[in-house]
Amino acid sequence: MKSRARLSIFLSLAVTITITAADSPPSSSAGSARLAAIPEALEPFIDGHEISGAVTLVADHAHVLELGAIGKADLADSRPMRDDTIFCIASMTKPVTAAAILMLRDEGKLSIDDPVSKYCPELGGLKTRDGKAAVVTIRHCLTHTSGMDEPSPQQARAAKNLAELIPHFAEKPLLFAPGSQWKYCQSAINTLGRVVEVASGQSLPDFLEQRLFKPLDMKDTTFYPSPAQIERLAINYKKTGDKLEAVAVGLLGGHPISDRDRYPAANGGLFSTAPDYGRFCRMLLNKGTFEGKQYLKVRTVEQMSTIQTGELKTGFTPGNGWGLGVCVVREPQGVTEMLSPGTFGHGGAYGTQAWIDPKRDRVYVLMVQRANFPNSDASDVRKAFQQAAAPK
Repeated sequence: MKSRARLSIFLSLAVTITITAADSPPSSSAGSARLAAIPEALEPFIDGHEISGAVTLVADHAHVLELGAIGKADLADSRPMRDDTIFCIASMTKPVTAAAILMLRDEGKLSIDDPVSKYCPELGGLKTRDGKAAVVTIRHCLTHTSGMDEPSPQQARAAKNLAELIPHFAEKPLLFAPGSQWKYCQSAINTLGRVVEVASGQSLPDFLEQRLFKPLDMKDTTFYPSPAQIERLAINYKKTGDKLEAVAVGLLGGHPISDRDRYPAANGGLFSTAPDYGRFCRMLLNKGTFEGKQYLKVRTVEQMSTIQTGELKTGFTPGNGWGLGVCVVREPQGVTEMLSPGTFGHGGAYGTQAWIDPKRDRVYVLMVQRANFPNSDASDVRKAFQQAAAPK
């Protein structure tokens, strides 16, 4: 990176951090210096062509402590990352879907121990591979213990809504008896999206917009970005050799981003920004309340963020269990060593990460757009960000 370009980036970051700090409580000089060092911690990954750029956010229960952007959202056009750059957050959609389910549970419109067939009758005849009848519950879907198999890419691509997608889940036997194993399952989370629609009487996008996104002021969080929002998207890149190459967002199943004739993927279809998703995380850090409005009951957030999978091996990094729609850190180690036991959150296929540490009163949001990390949850980019951001 040229010295002039590097100076420009750091000057813009300094402005961002100064503006953010004006809305934040007084902090120690050591704490401010540590947060200001986050861009420096990520710069080697930009110089090394691991990522094109990043947007980071660190918050506590009351304030955004750091919000910074570094590098490029589009290398070809030399478009810089900005605080309001929009990312495909992929599986960071799953906690949002889980929150919707739990909001309906709080209102008495469902129980997480209901069979999913109560809302999706097509799933009433599920069987295991050996032909035994099996009942999949909402809880199984939230914890990735349903055993449900996935539709073919062709089936998923052809579905225009969640109602059209669900019958394909019923065509295949379960991979194991529900509750007996943990296996990350996209079809289970999409089933939950349909459960939200049936239980609420609204489409999933409408429910989320009216009940979460609009009241939380998550104005750039959507399944279907507008033309103006598309102009602010970070380009998705894969690393080939020592270069980054632009690639399509594969999770859209071949549909263009502008296409609204595709189902709202409850498992990974949302686009969002760091500030938007930070507000959702701060609501969970505050045990269901944000800026005076209650979205979830305290006991509901406590259950959501408590391990529900016993001793089953779960997740994509060691030392974790699974709550209701979120990964929960049981024994911090490796990429989670700087987090407290009980930290919960989720990553996305393109390297995005969001983690909530109640013991340290912290939210960490990392937005990048890299398609072929060997393991996006275990990336060195995530580790470097969290090491720089976590209180010492």
